[in-house]
Amino acid sequence: MKFSVFSASTPEWTPEEAAAELAAQGWHGIEWRVTDQADSPEPGFWAGNKATWPMTGLEDSLPEIARLTSEAGLEYSGLGGYARCDNHDGVERVLAATAALGARQVRVNVLPLGNSNMGGQEPSGLSYPELFAATREHYEWVAERAAHYGVKALVELHHGTVTASASSARRLLEGLDPQHVGVIHDLGNLLIEGWESPLPALELLGPYLAHVHVKNARWVRTDERDAAGAAVWVNEWAPLAEGQASVLAYFKALAEVGYDGWVTVEDFSTDLPLAERTAGNLEFLRRTADLAGLTVHSNADSLWKG
Repeated sequence: MKFSVFSASTPEWTPEEAAAELAAQGWHGIEWRVTDQADSPEPGFWAGNKATWPMTGLEDSLPEIARLTSEAGLEYSGLGGYARCDNHDGVERVLAATAALGARQVRVNVLPLGNSNMGGQEPSGLSYPELFAATREHYEWVAERAAHYGVKALVELHHGTVTASASSARRLLEGLDPQHVGVIHDLGNLLIEGWESPLPALELLGPYLAHVHVKNARWVRTDERDAAGAAVWVNEWAPLAEGQASVLAYFKALAEVGYDGWVTVEDFSTDLPLAERTAGNLEFLRRTADLAGLTVHSNADSLWKG
């Protein structure tokens, strides 16, 4: 097992600063965020994020991405792409970029639910069966193109999409080549929607378990009441050791299924300053992995030998 950071969660650092800081702290790798984003007067996770590579002109940025990553001594845990599976031109570009960098795997987003406004778009109003069938059709094409480039396209378990759970993701990918499509199991997202007990969920994914994202969340009761007079709860991101999910229990489940891949942290809590947050997360992950009986590779090792 190796640990990396998704650069969406390091908005205050430039790519140069992110690579240097994470390498100095002892992280094995980085997962670069790749998307066109809105401007913001202050750096934020989703807008004005300094550690994001724009999708526009991505091909011209590849030499600089490669240089910064290599000179810092970091590996790629993959690319954090935002191209949606129905945007074939965008998917083709991120697959090609992944191959050119030697990053091996990249997230390719599935379709959002019909009542979701993810990405600031208007809800489509389409039914789940319609959206699931369309996503499957697009992902058959994605799998073929990923095979062409010799990389893997990743479906993330994410609230508000057709693959909020491990069960839905396995159903989506069933019959496609797990050498070229796989699933990102995301502990924090599942607390919001799609929760299934980790061990059976990981067992269910089987060969499609390709990558792991770790963050944590909690549900907070507000002072509001709905129209029926019931309490209203909202979710918020939490530090790894303070959220509702047990990272230790999660790591024990990963050990049970023999997972030895990347664990990428995307901590969107803001309780601590960024440098303190990332350094503390690495210490916590190493301690938790040891308690769970997981083997953490040294920085000189590679997950990709052979």
